[in-house]
Amino acid sequence: MSSNEQQPGLIGAHVQYAKGAAEEMIGNVTGAQAWTASGEQDKSAGIDAMKAASANRDPQASGFGKVEEMAGKVSGCEGMEKEGAQSKTQ
Repeated sequence: MSSNEQQPGLIGAHVQYAKGAAEEMIGNVTGAQAWTASGEQDKSAGIDAMKAASANRDPQASGFGKVEEMAGKVSGCEGMEKEGAQSKTQ
């Protein structure tokens, strides 16, 4: 699979995770169990999709360097942070 095919999957997975985190927060604040459960499911699916999308990704060939590292720090995604750091040093 080329990096062009992997990137949308990786980006979509991060969006799904962020959506789940927002839903879970709304559920926690309002006490709505349906929102909390939906958020947990979306976060889990997002994590699984991120793992699948980045399984064969070569950070040297398809990384975004400092931008990816900073996005990882901001979003709390250790994998993004690590791959960004790897791609900027090589």
